Amino acid sequence: MQQSAARRNVRRVKQAAGGPPGSPAVRLAALTPGKSKYHLGMEWVNYHHLLYFWTVAKEGSIAKASAQLRLAQPTISAQVHNLENSLGEKLFRRTGRNLVLTEMGLVVYRYAEEIFGLGQEMMNTVRDRPTGRPLRFVVGIADVIPKLIAYRLLQPALRLPQGVRLICREDNLDRLLSALALHELDLVISDAPISPVVNVRGFNHLLGECGVSLFGTPRLAKKYRRGFPKSLHGAPFLLPGEGTLIRRSLDYWFEGLGVRPVVIGEFEDSALLQAFGHVGAGLFAAPQAIEREVRELYGVEVAGRIDAFCEQFYAISAERRLRHPAVVAISQAAQASLFIA
Repeated sequence: MQQSAARRNVRRVKQAAGGPPGSPAVRLAALTPGKSKYHLGMEWVNYHHLLYFWTVAKEGSIAKASAQLRLAQPTISAQVHNLENSLGEKLFRRTGRNLVLTEMGLVVYRYAEEIFGLGQEMMNTVRDRPTGRPLRFVVGIADVIPKLIAYRLLQPALRLPQGVRLICREDNLDRLLSALALHELDLVISDAPISPVVNVRGFNHLLGECGVSLFGTPRLAKKYRRGFPKSLHGAPFLLPGEGTLIRRSLDYWFEGLGVRPVVIGEFEDSALLQAFGHVGAGLFAAPQAIEREVRELYGVEVAGRIDAFCEQFYAISAERRLRHPAVVAISQAAQASLFIA
């Protein structure tokens, strides 16, 4: 009696999934809870529909997904359309003969990656197999953040015992926050907290703060060190782009001193700015926390130090409480050592 019930269940699963017994779709459908039991109180996801979508996205076409899943192309196409209908969103758009993920398709694909990756990890754990899967950590770095600061902040994440696959994306803060809202990033590192006027849900975590040093080639540093900071009147300067927090702080500081430097260049990229400083194009500012590294890497010396204001560095997350192991390691290390005088 139990065997006949099991056969009926296999036939039911085969009909629901549209595939032969033993296919990935059937195995998944057999584990998918029925609507009648789990639907109340929550929105239900059909995971074998999600599997078809995920496979098409990975393989790049319905034909390749059909071969991978051992299912007919019309079956896969219909099930992907069912997923789109249940979500109320288009997941693919056609470009010529190719299927390209839409913006929402990218979001759903990332969730599917996590879902099926965790499923495989669960099976490996249950069967006492090592996962061999490094922790994926996607970080957005605001382009005004000095590269040495970014490296020092992220370094603790690479020392975690489980291993981390670090993915860094550099852009302006607005675009990074949009990516964080879409769950494309685990964290954003910025020199400013998220503004209340920005229509993005995020939480600020202060990593630390430090003073600012002014650097130049040995010749420039020696010349403008005498009588600092009044000596900076007419000095050649390389400044961050307008609109950045450090630029506004420097402008206010110059104005308060009655000093007007000669602006040689403005840069959105901190590494390019420091490269110009390396060849003697002008003086430039950098955080005191990386003073030694800047001197060694660019062959420059300190012309003077500014204590009237500080540079601050924030971790911006989509969650109020930091949970990702790499984010926790970054926060703890920054507060314990990086910004300690």
